[in-house]
Amino acid sequence: MEKGQFEDLKELLDRKAAEYDTEEFIERDPVQFPRRYREKRDIEIAALLTSTIAWGNRRMILASCERMLGLMGSSPYSFVMERGAEGLDPAKNIHRTFFCRDFQYICRGLNSLYSRHGDMEELFAGRDMWEGIEALRETIAAGNGRVYSRHISSPEKSACKRLHMMLRWLCRKEGAVDLGIWKSVSPAGLFIPLDVHVGRTARALGLMERKANDRKSVEQLTAELRRFDPADPIRYDFALFGMGEAGEEV
Repeated sequence: MEKGQFEDLKELLDRKAAEYDTEEFIERDPVQFPRRYREKRDIEIAALLTSTIAWGNRRMILASCERMLGLMGSSPYSFVMERGAEGLDPAKNIHRTFFCRDFQYICRGLNSLYSRHGDMEELFAGRDMWEGIEALRETIAAGNGRVYSRHISSPEKSACKRLHMMLRWLCRKEGAVDLGIWKSVSPAGLFIPLDVHVGRTARALGLMERKANDRKSVEQLTAELRRFDPADPIRYDFALFGMGEAGEEV
């Protein structure tokens, strides 16, 4: 990419990131749910659970998140540590293919996590994000008799879009949308949450050539975004997702 093209593309990405990273974005995004809490572990739990079911129709996602967190009362952490999910009907549906049995699985895993660690951030501190995701997956499985769930993606097989979105929420400190409550994990080490909208826009802009939305594409696109902002590359998620969702021509 020539210098002029690089500068033009950076100007576009900077402008669009600022356009979409606003308080108005929060109102129609699942990030609104962890933002309701003040205690760190409540925020972490809400972030994991709501990002886990963030696929499909946006209105349905928000309704499902509302219903799911409503089961947990005022403190998701207390609900998890008191094993409140165990009394629920496992067959009750929460969101599409995510049922109460899946909710119970994550809550058991989180009980195990917080019984062994002060918070979720400890699993990611000093690690590459992919390693942190694997540590989270293993810890949750350990609380369920070493049984794994398709709802907690394996970094070996997946782009881990929803988990990278959760990490963006928890780690990024700049802008109006993200919470930035984790202090030991640098935004420079984050990876792009790669979904259909982000992938389509990135390919149209010449930032990515691969057709598959997999881990290799995540790493390739993130490397490109780091050229524009090495300290905070994932702020461009707002530009790529926002443009893609809005159907903007590029």
